[in-house]
Amino acid sequence: MESVTIDLKQRLQEELDDTLAEIIRLNERLEGKGDYGLGKGDPGIYEWEMCLALKQRAENKARSLEVALRKAEEGDYGMCEICGNPIDPARLAILPHTKRCINCAQKK
Repeated sequence: MESVTIDLKQRLQEELDDTLAEIIRLNERLEGKGDYGLGKGDPGIYEWEMCLALKQRAENKARSLEVALRKAEEGDYGMCEICGNPIDPARLAILPHTKRCINCAQKK
């Protein structure tokens, strides 16, 4: 069981590292914002706004991964925050940072 926990923590940490690297890459792309004044319509503004949305999504994912890592350390990982039941391992394999079982997620 100990190696499973180590593998889980390693997987969560790797995903967190990848997500943080993505945030850095998106920050670099956000440095140049197109001109969006009256009568001006830089097509780059669409890409900039898309990068901003992706960055916000990645930041949310990073926070969720940090919580999942903390829960793995505390031994609470894989439990639904709503009903308290275990989250299906297949769901965790796809969404390792999920906080809800499928039933509670569908009710949201």
